[in-house]
Amino acid sequence: MGSDELAGEHVSAGIDHRTERIMIETERHRIEGVITLARDGYRSRVSDVLNASERDFITLTEVTVTPIEGGAIELHPYLTLARRHIVFAVSGSEAPGG
Repeated sequence: MGSDELAGEHVSAGIDHRTERIMIETERHRIEGVITLARDGYRSRVSDVLNASERDFITLTEVTVTPIEGGAIELHPYLTLARRHIVFAVSGSEAPGG
């Protein structure tokens, strides 16, 4: 583990980040992945990111996309999702190694 990584926290360009697992459902898909949040303060909660009116998209990494009606599961290293498609979201725990 590098000096800039501590148990789910990253220091990048002077900004502390942490990662958290999240599960999102749209009308057709269940999407599970990792969201990057501020370590504390503004935008440190999943709800802060989901409710940010100036942001139309959220970005996830280490993503699994499962069709709700059945079908092939897709794995993606990166996914950007339009907030308007989110039906609900559930925050998980800190991402392992993130």
